Amino acid sequence: MKDRLESVFGILNINKPAGVTSRDIVNIVQRVIRPMKTGHAGTLDPLATGVLLVPVGRATRLTEYIHKASKTYVARFELGKTSDTEDSEGLVTPYAVAAEPTSEQVQNVVDGFQGKQWQQPPVYSALRVNGKRAYQLAREGKPVELKRREIEVFHIQVLSFSYPQLTVEVNCSSGTYIRSLGRDIGERLQTGAIMTKLARTAIGDLQLQHAVAPEFSSPADVEAALVNPLRALAGFEQLVLTDLQQQELMHGRRITVPAVVDSLVLGVSSDDELLTVLQRVDESDHFKPIKNFFPS
Repeated sequence: MKDRLESVFGILNINKPAGVTSRDIVNIVQRVIRPMKTGHAGTLDPLATGVLLVPVGRATRLTEYIHKASKTYVARFELGKTSDTEDSEGLVTPYAVAAEPTSEQVQNVVDGFQGKQWQQPPVYSALRVNGKRAYQLAREGKPVELKRREIEVFHIQVLSFSYPQLTVEVNCSSGTYIRSLGRDIGERLQTGAIMTKLARTAIGDLQLQHAVAPEFSSPADVEAALVNPLRALAGFEQLVLTDLQQQELMHGRRITVPAVVDSLVLGVSSDDELLTVLQRVDESDHFKPIKNFFPS
């Protein structure tokens, strides 16, 4: 039993329904596979649906890297309104003066959000301020000061527009708040905007169409649904390791790889299995293992 628990190494691609928290989904999985470790990578608000990745077993050690993967969303905004939470869950008020924009105006404004930019996170967020969640301070009526963060929108397109409803698809960097993106679109249109629906359709190469419902009755059900962790780490450079390199890394030794560009690299086998996470040493051609996943 212990050996089996220690060998599990995969990720669940779960389709989170609306009305439950990301933590609720983790708890569902945890109850079935306890004492095996689990967690989640990339929180979804209760309002949101779609892809929620749940690392299981040794894959929980990859959570910090999965967080960095690009994400794709389909979001619906309602123009002509604003909200203290930037979505329909908060205190919604009509925008003071909201002239109906044309489709061309909407398209031009939305197109302007592609690329790197600075974003002001919403005060109703899980970001910490002096050790406390921002949303907790906001609910207590206390001032919340959050620093702007640099994000990148790799691709954004209008899927449909019929005032006041606007639906967009966004592929963006980790840390992007789609609510706040809608807020900023509304400000540029001079209409205001609140998010009324959000679905995450992909993280890395893991897509919503292949996600499973959070319904598991046994550890075998969970294990059958696991996918290769590399699917969630598509943005990282990979290096196929030779047998000699594997032996060196298994013993914690450095290897020399002149052709690698990135400072963080995934060492994989010829069978496309993740074996180790490698980090460049002092801008040299030497790489050291920082997280090993070699089979025991």
